[in-house]
Amino acid sequence: MQRYAQLLENLLFSPGRNAKLTLMEEYLRSTPDPDRGWALASLAGTLDLPSMTPSRIRGLVAEHVDPVLFELSYDYVGDLAETVALIWPGCGNTPPSITDAVDALSDRRPTDASSQFVKLCNQMGPSERLALIKLATGGKRVGVSGRLARTALARLGADQPDRTLSRIEELWFGVAPPYTELFRWLEGGPAPQVDLSLAFRPVMLANPLEEDRLGKLAPAQYLAEWKWDGVRIQASSFRGQRRLYTRTGDDIGQSFPDVLETMTWEGTVDGELLVVRDGEVAPFADLQKRLGRKRVGKKTLADAPAHLRLYDLLHDGVADVRAEDLETRREKLAMLLAENTPDRTDMSREVSFSCWEELAAIRAKARAAGQEGLMLKQRAAPYSGGRPIGPWFKWKRDPLSADCVMIYAQRGHGKRSSFYSDFTFAAWRDGKQGPELVPVGKAYSGFTDAELAKLDRWVRSNTTDRFGPVRAVHPEVVLEIAFDAVQRSRRHKSGIAMRFPRIKRIRWDKPAAEADRLDTLEAMIPV
Repeated sequence: MQRYAQLLENLLFSPGRNAKLTLMEEYLRSTPDPDRGWALASLAGTLDLPSMTPSRIRGLVAEHVDPVLFELSYDYVGDLAETVALIWPGCGNTPPSITDAVDALSDRRPTDASSQFVKLCNQMGPSERLALIKLATGGKRVGVSGRLARTALARLGADQPDRTLSRIEELWFGVAPPYTELFRWLEGGPAPQVDLSLAFRPVMLANPLEEDRLGKLAPAQYLAEWKWDGVRIQASSFRGQRRLYTRTGDDIGQSFPDVLETMTWEGTVDGELLVVRDGEVAPFADLQKRLGRKRVGKKTLADAPAHLRLYDLLHDGVADVRAEDLETRREKLAMLLAENTPDRTDMSREVSFSCWEELAAIRAKARAAGQEGLMLKQRAAPYSGGRPIGPWFKWKRDPLSADCVMIYAQRGHGKRSSFYSDFTFAAWRDGKQGPELVPVGKAYSGFTDAELAKLDRWVRSNTTDRFGPVRAVHPEVVLEIAFDAVQRSRRHKSGIAMRFPRIKRIRWDKPAAEADRLDTLEAMIPV
C-alpha cells in the first residue's frame, strides 16, 4: 500500500503526460502480481468496491472524531478523502498490501466492509489512508484516464510488435482485474483467451478544426456530415448477444433495452445515440434522463424513444473492416441496414458541398438547424483508434456567451484543492422584492493560474456565508461565460441549463447590475 500511495502522490504532482506515463510504467514493471493489477484497475477505473461510498466513510469518521472538528477541518481542507486521512485518530505503521486492502473491502455487506475499513485505517499513516480512500471510492483525481493507464501498460510490451495499445484495448474488456494473464502476455507469455466478437474496439476520435487549417485540405478528399448532439456509441451484435458501449467502453445496454431489441443485424457499428420523436432529434436533456438508469419504465421508454444514427462500420459480421477506407465501410454499412431494416436505426447522411466556402455557409446555419456543427472525414482513411491528426475533424458551431454574476465558490480537487476554483454564476430576473439573481450554471475552466490565484484571493476576502466547502460571496464579479447551448431543465431553480459552460473572460471592469438577464438566456433556447 505504501508504494501505491507514493504512486498516487507522484502522479498528482506530475502534471505532464509523459511524466505520468513514466511513473506508471516504472510501478507496473517493479511491482509483483497481483498488487500491480489491482493498482492498474484502480487507475483505469475498473475496480469495483461498492460497499465503501463517500457518505459511508463520512459516517465512519464521525464515529471516531468530534463531528464539529471534522466539519471545520473539511471546510478548511475542501476534500473529503484528504480530510479523513489527516484527521483519523492514531497512526499505524503496519500498512497492508494493496491486495490485502482489496480483499478486505470486497465484501458486499456494508457493515463488514465498514469494520474492515476501520481496521485498515488504524494500521496506516495519513498517506496510505488517503490512498485507501481513493482506492475504495474511485475518486483518485490524479489526472489519469483509463486510456492513459492502458498506454502505460502497453509500454511493458513495447519491444514486441504485436503488444500494442490497440491490441490491449481490444483484449481489455475480456479480461478482469488483477489482469495476471494480461501482464504475462506483455512479458512474453501466451495471449489471453478472449472472445473478441463482442469486444469493445478502440474508438476513432476527431481533432478540432482550426480555420487556418481548412485551406490546406482538399475538399474532394473529405465527406461532411452533421455533428449530432447525443452520446457516441459502439454497438455490437453477434450470435444473439448484444452490447451497447459508450466511447469509453462502458456498457449502457441496460439503460436502452429498446435499442438492444432492434439490433437484429450482426457486426459492430459506430454512431450516435439520440432521442428521436416523429423524425426529429430531441434535445440532449431528453436523452440524459435515461443515462445511468438500471431500470427503464414504460413511460420513459415511450416519452424518450432511443434511436441509433450510424456513421461507420467496424465489423460486418464476418470480418473486421477497420483497415478498409471510409467510403467502402459506409457502403457496407448501408448494405447492412438495407438487408436488416432495423427499427429506430438509420445512417447519418452526407452533407453535400463543393468547396469550403459553401460548407462554411452551411455550418453558419448549424444552430438554427439544431446541430452542434459539422464533421469532416477523409474518404480514404482507415478506422484507427485514438485521435490521429488528419483523418477526422470536428468543426463545431461558434459558442454562445453571456455575462453572469458569481454568487458561490467551491474548492477544487487534486492540485486545486487549496483554491476556490469552481464557480456558480447567476443571471438577473424580476423577483417579488425587485431584481434578483438566480443560478444558471457552474464552471471551473477557462482561466489562467494567475487569474485563479486572483479569484481565490477575492473569494476569501468577500465571503458572506459558508455551506461546508462552498462559500457565498458578494455578487460583484461578472464572468463572461461561453457555452454551447441552453435547454429547459426542471432540476434547476432558473428552469434552464447550459451545455458545457466555461469562463471566457473575467469582467473585473463591468458592474454586476449590467450582467445579463434570465430572459436573454431563455431566448437562446431552440424553439
